[in-house]
Amino acid sequence: MDSVEKGAATSVSNPRGRPSRGRPPKLQRNSRGGQGRGVEKPPHLAALILARGGSKGIPLKNIKHLAGVPLIGWVLRAALDSGVFQSVWVSTDHDEIENVAKQFGAQVHRRSSEVSKDSSTSLDAIIEFLNYHNEVDIVGNIQATSPCLHPTDLQKVAEMIREEGYDSVFSVVRRHQFRWSEIQKGDLSDKLHKNHMGIESIHQRVMEDLTKKFQNCFPKFGGKMAYYEMRAEHSVDIDVDIDWPIAEQRVLRYGYFGKEKLKEIKLLVCNIDGCLTNGHIYVSGDQKEIISYDVKDAIGISLLKKSGIEIGNEVSDEECLKRVGLSGSPADACSTAQKAVGYICKCYGGRGAIREFAEHIFLLMEKVNNSCQK
Repeated sequence: MDSVEKGAATSVSNPRGRPSRGRPPKLQRNSRGGQGRGVEKPPHLAALILARGGSKGIPLKNIKHLAGVPLIGWVLRAALDSGVFQSVWVSTDHDEIENVAKQFGAQVHRRSSEVSKDSSTSLDAIIEFLNYHNEVDIVGNIQATSPCLHPTDLQKVAEMIREEGYDSVFSVVRRHQFRWSEIQKGDLSDKLHKNHMGIESIHQRVMEDLTKKFQNCFPKFGGKMAYYEMRAEHSVDIDVDIDWPIAEQRVLRYGYFGKEKLKEIKLLVCNIDGCLTNGHIYVSGDQKEIISYDVKDAIGISLLKKSGIEIGNEVSDEECLKRVGLSGSPADACSTAQKAVGYICKCYGGRGAIREFAEHIFLLMEKVNNSCQK
């Protein structure tokens, strides 16, 4: 049976109750077909990710590493690469979340304590943000807990707002699940029969109910409303710890990894000290230096060699990490290195980080092969 639930991104206009200006203007072109004089400036569309620090289910969930990337980093990457936003913001009350947001290239709005409570609503935080940013005409509220969000989804929603004239668009996901009714006594056949009938009509009714619910929750938005249907595999719910490993597998398979297309990996370059070792040097009784490494890392390197990937070593270099196609660091690497890489291991240097990174490479290579086959 079809049902729907709220998905990854919600775009709305006129949220402050300002006088309606009708449909957001389309770009006007001059007689030569190019943009020049007489071009009407498009409305300012801002992406807004709400990420307070007081998550109860998973502490600091918004910046906890998911598949080697802070959770909020996945949606920030998609928002920035979509190219449809004039600005990308994170609304937060926490210093660590602010640092991660800036690291990924977002601007930060420090929300007040009044809208950072457990009882505060998304609407409260959005309105406060807009009261401080009069330049924003349209706000796209993107959930931080949607790591499989892709730029194409945001581009399509922006098109619905800017080109098709919708005032409000919210995302949904179609679910094929049974709907059960609880009864105390009697024959179940009638109940079950009714619950299997009229799938499309039920879907339409659910959509109408959801639209009404959305209007009740966000009464200031209203206007011409529509929903955008997300792909089911891109819908990830993260509320409690048990959701985390499932979300990691989902994002590795369906997540957005950036503008650069994944390519075949041919070379791994790593630092010996701090990657293969834990940075400790042991001195024997005869004053000889001894280092130790984790056998799991040796196995990881062996597996990479067998798959045809060369192994090299180079000193730690921030610019090098930024330029390569795929980069990673141990969990205990310096902050400069962690900011430059695309994957931060859970394991420490000399404690299985190389093996973990090798497994990550194999997962990405599988993703490349699957894409090529399609």
